[in-house]
Amino acid sequence: MIKKDPYAALRYREFNIFLLLRFVLVFGWTMQFIVIEWQVYSLTKDPLSLGVIGLMEIIPAFTMALFAGHIVDQNEKRNLLAKCISAFSLISLGLFLLTWPRVVDGWSTKTILYSIYALVFFGGFLRSFFGPTIFSLVALLVPKKVYPNAATWNSSTWQMAAVLGPAFGGFAISWIGVHWSLCIIFGLIILSLIILLQIKKKPILNPKIGEPVVESLKEGVRFVFKTKAILGALTLDMVAVLFGGAIALLPVFAQDILKVGSQGFGVLRAAPAVGAFITMLVTAYIPISRNAGMKLLGAIFGFGVCIIVFGLSSIFWVSVAALFFSGVTDGVSMVIRQTILQLKTTDNMRGRVSSVNSMFVGSSNELGAFESGVTAKLMGTVTAVVFGGTMTLITVITTAIVSPSFRKLDLTKDLEEHEKSD
Repeated sequence: MIKKDPYAALRYREFNIFLLLRFVLVFGWTMQFIVIEWQVYSLTKDPLSLGVIGLMEIIPAFTMALFAGHIVDQNEKRNLLAKCISAFSLISLGLFLLTWPRVVDGWSTKTILYSIYALVFFGGFLRSFFGPTIFSLVALLVPKKVYPNAATWNSSTWQMAAVLGPAFGGFAISWIGVHWSLCIIFGLIILSLIILLQIKKKPILNPKIGEPVVESLKEGVRFVFKTKAILGALTLDMVAVLFGGAIALLPVFAQDILKVGSQGFGVLRAAPAVGAFITMLVTAYIPISRNAGMKLLGAIFGFGVCIIVFGLSSIFWVSVAALFFSGVTDGVSMVIRQTILQLKTTDNMRGRVSSVNSMFVGSSNELGAFESGVTAKLMGTVTAVVFGGTMTLITVITTAIVSPSFRKLDLTKDLEEHEKSD
């Protein structure tokens, strides 16, 4: 029997430091994203411009993903993450300067907009390294038997930051404006770098140091496609995120449909993360590894229903409730997916597998934002959101029918094997 200790991962000092780092970094990252969304839509009043933000990030993130995974598997993780955070701080500084009247006085709106897009593009390049580095570093901070619990707390911390970051960002826009909100973000990124340096350097577990890039990338892709549990989870989540990207259109809903301003925007943006955070805290006490396949299918189906309700709602609190429950279902999905990845991935493949994950799921967030922007332009905002939720439901039903092995996926035996091996 597996001992149920909801605080198992928190008993390791460096993992606690990592959680603090994760919170500060994600708080700043998510706050920055919605501040920029607000600024761009305020400049253009065009929902397609919100889609372009996603496109500018996905192009470098997707094209660099596999190469980034190779680099991560070949290098020490803590120092690599430090380099990524240092570069990200330059992006935050650049955005701060672009919203400073003293700097951009006399610049055209188009020039400012294109400069923002350029910095977002650079951020997408960095993002291809962030995911694999963080995923690999977590596995070096706790023993294997604690991976599921570590995945829960890691995801919970991410969601807590994703709750508070957007909410604070929405209020900060109202209180101190876009410019000084970005100044706060720059300070948070520097703080996250200081926290990271409290973690010691970690060993490189890849036995094939110096392996040719092409062969390394092929090996990573082969591993994912051979491991059906990983492939199924990533594919299902990718399509759901791609077509369920209503979050990218929240500035349109806040300003033009629900008419709730920047503070209401912050509430809407935070609602999914609140739901996901609460769910993840619950899963720390009630593991969801048994019948994981059916639970993942059910969670994503529920997510699609919530997106449809949100799209059809014209009442603020109904919209908030729909987004909240979309977060609840997404929280279940995230914990199951992260547990599958941690349990099914060998130590020497973590960077590359996480890179494939970022191509499937991480990049689909930005591609979903672009898809939402394009469909909103063509169909109208409400129709675009309902269309996305409907496509999510169709995807879940199709997967359940054509993949009976995924429906039967259960992680209990994997957990028991890791318990014995540690």
